[in-house]
Amino acid sequence: MSARILIVGGSMGGLFAGVLLARAGFDVTITERSVQGLEGRGAGLVAQREVFDILREVGVEHVAQIGVEARERIYLDRAGTIISRQPTPQTQLSWDVLFRTFRNLVPEGRYQTGRRAVAVVKEADGVRVRYADGGEEHADVLIGADGIGSAVRASVVGPQSLPEYVGYATWRGLVPEREVPPAAAGQLFDRFAFYEMPGSHILGYLVTGPDGSTAVGRRRYNWVWYRRYMRDELDGVLTDIGGERRSFSLAPGQMRPDIVATMRADAARLLPPSFAAAVTAEPRPFIHAIFDYAPAHMVAGRVALMGDAAFVARPHTAMGVAKAAGDAFALRNALRARPDIDAALAAYEAERAPVGRSIVAYGKRLGQSLG
Repeated sequence: MSARILIVGGSMGGLFAGVLLARAGFDVTITERSVQGLEGRGAGLVAQREVFDILREVGVEHVAQIGVEARERIYLDRAGTIISRQPTPQTQLSWDVLFRTFRNLVPEGRYQTGRRAVAVVKEADGVRVRYADGGEEHADVLIGADGIGSAVRASVVGPQSLPEYVGYATWRGLVPEREVPPAAAGQLFDRFAFYEMPGSHILGYLVTGPDGSTAVGRRRYNWVWYRRYMRDELDGVLTDIGGERRSFSLAPGQMRPDIVATMRADAARLLPPSFAAAVTAEPRPFIHAIFDYAPAHMVAGRVALMGDAAFVARPHTAMGVAKAAGDAFALRNALRARPDIDAALAAYEAERAPVGRSIVAYGKRLGQSLG
């Protein structure tokens, strides 16, 4: 009988691992805490080698062609003048299409939503996970793929091992392209655009529509604004519309109106006109605080961490999805090659821990001007 593998976390990392392991003959179930699912939450992503490898592995290479090309990079000054151009065309793949493609490869019943893991119990013959709905699942191997706020992580490295806030956050928007004012669209669309100022910068580019459409008029403009916040300031911006202080981020619709109004006023005061217009056009901005994290271990007993549940790297690296794909390949290869599960998980950690540490260190170097 094949080993039963339970994956907690149903975003890209969990899906990558689930699909690869199921195809290798393992008995795999994925549980995801979100009730509504995760579609529609992604923007564009810069695909690294590992992403192309996994698309090829599962026979969906066509997904790599679904994206929006930026034909050049431009840098603006405060007045909105283009002060530098770089002819570096690049295509942003669609996170939503990538997610949907891998989600559709998981059979119904093997991907369970609305299941929030609350406890991990290590047993002699495996691992038991308890859920907020009162249910339990037992597995030979538990994979924590549940992101930066991982509930599984504590069972590997202890409850006190937490990501470290680095001093800044990203405001983000995904604006339907028809809602971006024409003057701003004329300057920003079909390009990677950047504006840099002391301790902050903003960038933006077109991505596919939520349905993966690349047709003109159905795409979205994705902007990302990096801003410094002291810890007490961060408490304010991460307190949601209901008064709850969130740990890492706020989703669209969770921002307090006063915080959104301040952000828009700051955009008008600090940013080039085209970027200020794009920021103001977003009715439901969202925010992610930025963290670093490198665990002492990725594995403890029959529990293994992957993706951002393991190493949390700054977004400047553009390697989050690639890191998850690399982890998934390494897990599949190790478990397939070794009948001894403990030896397989040890081999997985030996391969991927150095990679994770190097990516985190790289992100720190890239973020030195902000942190």
